[in-house]
Amino acid sequence: MFRALADPTRRQILQDLRDGELAAGEIASRFAISGPSVSRHLAVLKAAGLVRDRRDGNRILYALEPDRLALTVGGFVSAVCPAQVVLRRRRDRKNGGSAADTAEPA
Repeated sequence: MFRALADPTRRQILQDLRDGELAAGEIASRFAISGPSVSRHLAVLKAAGLVRDRRDGNRILYALEPDRLALTVGGFVSAVCPAQVVLRRRRDRKNGGSAADTAEPA
């Protein structure tokens, strides 16, 4: 997934999808690169599980998979910076949640 996030074009596509679905053509029109290049970027994002697609007539609509991104990045941050997990759990307990409710994925 981090390889998919490494490219600035793909990061911009993810930002563009924050507000909802976009057709492949709409996404391509936002960039000064060829349609096939945008399609390759979308394929990389889809393979990484960061976007999903669906057909609507002759259009392909793309949407963000925000949970996948949040879980992966959260798991990475927890592994790299375990002190943050402890602090988050303390904060959650203080706010009424249990540590089990906020356990990070392994």
